[in-house]
Formats: sequence, C-alpha cells, structure tokens
Amino acid sequence: MEGILPLYKPKGMTSHDCVFKLRKMLRTKKVGHTGTLDPDVTGVLPICIGRATKVAEYITEAGKSYEGEVTIGYSTTTEDAGGDVVEKKKVVKAFSREEILNVLRKLTGEIQQTPPMYSAVKVNGKKLYEYARSGIQVDRPTRTVTIYRIDLLDDRDVFSGEEIKFRFRVSCSKGTYIRTLAVMIGEELGYPAHMSELSRIQSASFKLEDCFTFENIEEMIEKGTIMEALKPIEDGLLNLPKYKISDKLIEKVKNGAVLQMPDELEDVGPFVMEAPDETALAIYEAHPNKPGLMKPVKVLRN
Repeated sequence: MEGILPLYKPKGMTSHDCVFKLRKMLRTKKVGHTGTLDPDVTGVLPICIGRATKVAEYITEAGKSYEGEVTIGYSTTTEDAGGDVVEKKKVVKAFSREEILNVLRKLTGEIQQTPPMYSAVKVNGKKLYEYARSGIQVDRPTRTVTIYRIDLLDDRDVFSGEEIKFRFRVSCSKGTYIRTLAVMIGEELGYPAHMSELSRIQSASFKLEDCFTFENIEEMIEKGTIMEALKPIEDGLLNLPKYKISDKLIEKVKNGAVLQMPDELEDVGPFVMEAPDETALAIYEAHPNKPGLMKPVKVLRN
C-alpha cells in the first residue's frame, strides 16, 4: 500500500494520534503525517503511506490555507480557546469595517512572528510546550513567515460589543502560527485577543473536499475499496518544478546517478525528474561540490 490519504482531522486528536490510529486501521507501519495540527484544529491533514513518506516534507513545506475566528477582548496562555485567560479588556469602542480591513492588509506579506510558548518549536533540544508545562519561560526565536492573503469572512460594516468575534480566511507559508496571527490582529486593534476556532482548508494541493473522515476510511476498508482513496505520490509534488527525461535516462535516475545539470534548472532548487508518462522517478538538485552536475535528493522509484 502506498500513496497519499487526504484525512479530515477531527477535533480532539493530535496529528500523531491520527497516524497511530491509521497504522492500526490499515495494518501498515509506514505511515506519516505532513505537519502538526493542534488538537483543537480540524481539517486537511495529508497522510503519507508506504513509499509516499519520502515526499511528506515537500507537502509540509508547501503553502497552507485556513479559516478561523478571532476573538477580541481577552488573551490566553495558548493563544487559542483551550488556554487559561491571561489578560481581559472590555472592548469599549466600535471598529469600522475599514479599520479591520486595514489591520488585515498590514499583516499581509512578510511578517515577523514569535512562536507561542505552547508550540512544538524546539529551543536547546526541548519543545517549547515542555518548558511551558514546567512553568519555565525561555527566549523564543522570532521567524519570518509570509501571509499571502487574508480575507474577512464577515459582512458587517461595524464591529461592536464587549467582545468582538469575526471570521477570516488566510493563505500562508510553512511555519505560520495562525493563533499568533490572531493575537497580532488584536494588538493592532489595541486589545488582547486569541484564536477561538480554526480549520485547515488546504495543504499543498489537497483541499477540504478531497478529504476522508475516519468513518469514511473504516467503511472503505470493510468494502475493500480503500485503494481508491489514495492519491499518487505525484500529487504531493505539484509545487516542485518538473523536468521530463528521455527513456534512455530512466534507469540511471532510478539508480541515483549524478548527471549533467540542464541550464534551465541551475537556480530552481529541488525539482522532480519525470518519466515520459509523468511518473515521478526522483527528486534532484544541483550538486553542492561539482558545478554543472546534479544529484538525487530522493529516489522515488526503483
């Protein structure tokens, strides 16, 4: 069994819980996820099975899209609805639609984020949430992430109340914390805030409508149709450049040979070596020590 299973992750499970459950359901050990989703977050979690685990990192590194809700009025330890309240401040002014949109525009593009203490980012070999659970504060590394687009999913002209909630859709780069983005929205408006709800609606090329629930998967296993749910390895590589080779080179690529670098690929980073029928054979990149040559990063077909 090999391929990519677009899973709809339910609320209350970690990404690792999902992998553990699928290993038992599918009776196979070679199962991996493509980027952690917090337990309270639902939505798209592509699962790589068998040889497809080789391409998991390329799915993880591709862009993501989310739909969520921000609550203005109080912040939490975890920056989402599951944490303890840290700061509360009654909203005493009404915000116009244009004020909200201006904040979203300001946070679009390259921005600096400091990961939450309750996150899996490692500092000195230890995950931040491990420090947080022990009550230890550590310096967290600020990172640059890219917000490609934020849309306001609320048609109100005026936002008012002691607490203000509104929904948004965001497309972003790998490494973006949407709960931190919700906090940043609040800071721009002058109030504590947190992310009160979140669902991932797209990961790389996999969308919400492509996903299967655990109930769907159980049913397909019983019917013997589970293979129909698996997407080919190639679907996990759609964000990488492709280079089609001739039949003569296929065996060399399958054997991981170092080859001459085509001029047009010198500066593109990793790329997929494709057979004439568009089967992905390997991922290659420029040779680090031998100018004009390329070497395999991963061989996908033997």
